[in-house]
Amino acid sequence: MSALAKLWAVVWKDLLSEFRTKELLSSMLMFALIVVVIFSFTFETGSTATREAGPGLLWVAFTFASVLGLHRSMIHEVERGSLHGLMIAPLDRGLLFLAKAIGNIIFIFLIEIPTFVLFAIFFNVDLTVGLEKTALVFLLGTIGFASVGTLFSAMSVNTRTREIMLPILLFPIQVPVILAAVHATAGALNGRSWADLADWLKILIAFDAVFIIVCFVTFEYVLEE
Repeated sequence: MSALAKLWAVVWKDLLSEFRTKELLSSMLMFALIVVVIFSFTFETGSTATREAGPGLLWVAFTFASVLGLHRSMIHEVERGSLHGLMIAPLDRGLLFLAKAIGNIIFIFLIEIPTFVLFAIFFNVDLTVGLEKTALVFLLGTIGFASVGTLFSAMSVNTRTREIMLPILLFPIQVPVILAAVHATAGALNGRSWADLADWLKILIAFDAVFIIVCFVTFEYVLEE
């Protein structure tokens, strides 16, 4: 079996496991939707404050819902006893990281779509303005968040305080991603051009490239510990 086939087999395992129970997706989606609904009652629809704060509130919902999913994704492997099986499988640990990260990216992206639609409804945002730019920002931000989150989730899963250890480790590292994603999302929703978003997109691309390589190399040592 080729390396690509092994990688896809792990991704497919995670997708099938989740789609059978929908435990992870339902909890992440419910949390994100509740955040959007609560904040929608705080700001006046269509006001200047809403337009300025909206992208930040949207990424608050994405971020905290993603932490919930990243935390549970690795705990499931431990509780089912399948993490040890993955470790002794004839699969490079770097590929195992990529497979887990791809699964997390798919799950996070799936909850971002309905959350963004609900956000557009409650905050009176035109979905057609800069939709392709917004989608690209969501994708790049999600890749950066899920990549580092997958590594830190594996790192914290065997600690006694794993429920609080993941956000403590993850949020300081994710500051550049969250800041760039919020500013780029604001620009996209306001109809700015690709040139106006270029600097923020470069930060997201650079962060994704650097941390995917770092996580790919270090994931083996994290699992051994």
